[in-house]
Amino acid sequence: MSESPAGILQETETRMGRSLEVLKREFATVRTGRASAAILDPVRVDYYGTPTPITQMASVNVPDAHTLEIKPWDISALAAIEKEIMKSNLGLTPVNDGKVVRLAFPPLTEERRREFVKQVHKLAEDMRVELRTHRRKGMEQIKTLKKDKAISEDDEKAFEVKIQKVTDDFIGKIDQLAKSKERELMEV
Repeated sequence: MSESPAGILQETETRMGRSLEVLKREFATVRTGRASAAILDPVRVDYYGTPTPITQMASVNVPDAHTLEIKPWDISALAAIEKEIMKSNLGLTPVNDGKVVRLAFPPLTEERRREFVKQVHKLAEDMRVELRTHRRKGMEQIKTLKKDKAISEDDEKAFEVKIQKVTDDFIGKIDQLAKSKERELMEV
């Protein structure tokens, strides 16, 4: 293996950064009582045979805190958008007026808020597990370099400490994101 310990550290940090970005996108799709275009990110509409994100085929506006308006550039796609939103299990009912699809975000009940908080905690824990997997892979690569006598034992220990610090930093960021999302969800 010709990779350097610094390269392994950088690669591990990059993988953890990508994982954190995935978590941010997943948190954005967890519904709060407020309208947000990010909730539509996972929805794909069959548009001329291609699964297309709604944001690439329509303008999405937030006229007020509890309403989302989707205005397709091609009016013929209106019914398909409405159908996919119904199938997507977002817990929202689209209203089609012939030009625009409106989504009303009803206020969340206390019970529903707690369910969403549990979902946020599960997403955060799954991501912590993924980060620990990235850490383990980086540590194994460092151990391989030591075994191949490419680095000294002191270097091995120093880079293991650095990888652990990077992991701790990213886990702290996950915890911060989860707390922030929980506050947002429990806000009435």
